[in-house]
Amino acid sequence: MLDTTPTDQVTAILNDFGAALEAGDIARATAMFQDDCYWRDLVTFTWNIATLEGRDAIAAMLAAQLAQTAPSGWRIAEGEVATEDGGVTTAWISFETAVARGHGLIRLKNGLIWTLLTTMVELKGHEEPLGFARPLGAKHGAGKHRPSWKEEREAEARDLGYATQPYVVIIGGGQGGIALGARLRQLNVPTIILEKNDRPGDSWRNRYKSLCLHDPVWYDHLPYLPFPPNWPVFAPKDKIGDWLEMYTKIMELNYWTRTTCKQASFDEATDEWTVVVDRDGQEVVLRPKQLVLATGMSAKANLPNYPGMDRFRGDQHHSSKHPGPDAYRGKRAVVIGSNNSAHDICAALWENDVDVTMVQRSTTHIVRSDSLMEIGLGGLYSEQAVRGGMTTDKADLIFASLPYRILHEFQIPLYDQMRERDADFYAGLEKAGFRLDWGDDGSGLFMKYLRRGSGYYIDVGASQLIIDGKIKLAHGQVKEITETGVLLEDGTELPADVIVYATGYGSMNGWAADLIGQDVADKVGKCWGLGSATTKDPGPWVGEQRNMWKPTKQPALWFHGGNLHQSRHYSQFLSLQLKARMEGIATPVYGMPETYHLG
Repeated sequence: MLDTTPTDQVTAILNDFGAALEAGDIARATAMFQDDCYWRDLVTFTWNIATLEGRDAIAAMLAAQLAQTAPSGWRIAEGEVATEDGGVTTAWISFETAVARGHGLIRLKNGLIWTLLTTMVELKGHEEPLGFARPLGAKHGAGKHRPSWKEEREAEARDLGYATQPYVVIIGGGQGGIALGARLRQLNVPTIILEKNDRPGDSWRNRYKSLCLHDPVWYDHLPYLPFPPNWPVFAPKDKIGDWLEMYTKIMELNYWTRTTCKQASFDEATDEWTVVVDRDGQEVVLRPKQLVLATGMSAKANLPNYPGMDRFRGDQHHSSKHPGPDAYRGKRAVVIGSNNSAHDICAALWENDVDVTMVQRSTTHIVRSDSLMEIGLGGLYSEQAVRGGMTTDKADLIFASLPYRILHEFQIPLYDQMRERDADFYAGLEKAGFRLDWGDDGSGLFMKYLRRGSGYYIDVGASQLIIDGKIKLAHGQVKEITETGVLLEDGTELPADVIVYATGYGSMNGWAADLIGQDVADKVGKCWGLGSATTKDPGPWVGEQRNMWKPTKQPALWFHGGNLHQSRHYSQFLSLQLKARMEGIATPVYGMPETYHLG
């Protein structure tokens, strides 16, 4: 008898799995998973973003959701073959539910399912107008007084929010709001994006002038319209701002600039929001059914309240308000903080002849950009990956397919490689007095980002300035701000003409408190983090990013944010959840965690 191929093996598993699900035989279906198994579902079964850990959790989900989901058609995706490496068989899969088409990734160990990723691709009958379904554009034939495309767009922009109401209002017009707006546009969901600045992209343009992306271009594409092949690996902030402005126009988004939200309230009787905004000096009341806060991970500045701040004679500001180094040439600067922004600002100040001291209050994880690109991202997001056939969608799904419960196990060996490769670099930092860490469990940058969104620096040059003593270092907590500088708890005095508070950002639900009310913010709870019981990510374990891109305890309130990669990837799943609700498709949510932390 001929040996079966990996494709044969996966096909047999999928056939049996599909048959068990269609028969409603949950015991038979769950028996096909190994003991330590994980099923991560992005909307298709749970109408949520949820990871089921273990057979019992999978069985409980299927008991609640299987009948209405009605999955069928499990198969290896068209044009794909299963592969085997190190005892793990992997395959791209396709399937359908009663209302949607799905795509996923399956991994087998010893003939049983180890990890399963299921994602919603499109809603049946509500597919995006792509490829063969793209709009014609031209109006062939003849007809009197037909409006042009330009006239139709002008009429839509004029009426939406006034004569007609949007189904969705997105507060925040950075990359998150723009990416989600583009998805909703393709799904024909009437949407208005509210942005306080004068132009799309100003949230980037208004940051300190040396700011560049620390993530590479392959990681940062927006939906539908990737960066061109000559786009720089690390884009400067103003170039990103221009791209976002162009993208907003090309994607035909209804984008209200110079608009701030004054307050919002939800009427449970009508299932409708009342959103009061100031649009360039005019008060407008919007009444959407869904409200999305896309205010960003780096928008709610965490400004400390040190004693004496009111008496400091110099200039002081949060890093988000830092104008750049030009005004401080020849002066003394103290930057409180030691993560990405602090390093970037310190380097730019030194380059412009400012005497600069960084105050490191706690340990920081540092990884060199070259090493991160080669070891941490190279297999999925790099030119080599692209030339090897890797697409952005596939890379996103491979990354998404690794459950957060075990993701650190895959990350630790990578950061061990970086530590060994750059041993001299780290020795130089420690000799200079810089206090390093690798995360609570040695899993490095990505896990720190997912767990707490802070505590790291991707080195693009500032670390060498610290090694060389050009950026001075001080350690400890701030006791008070004096008239002339910073006093640390150990008695160290740091004279300063300018103080920059690179002290991070608060939870996104702070915006819910400001705009809607503290009661709603407390009902929703903390945004971000996994409940890993590591530093700044208190337990219990929830297994997914808290409250991000999925239903919250407050009906019709959603949070969308993260880096460019997350804005692109998760906007797909948030847009489909919103579209389903607009079309009246049943969306029974499974697995919404309890609120354990308020912010």
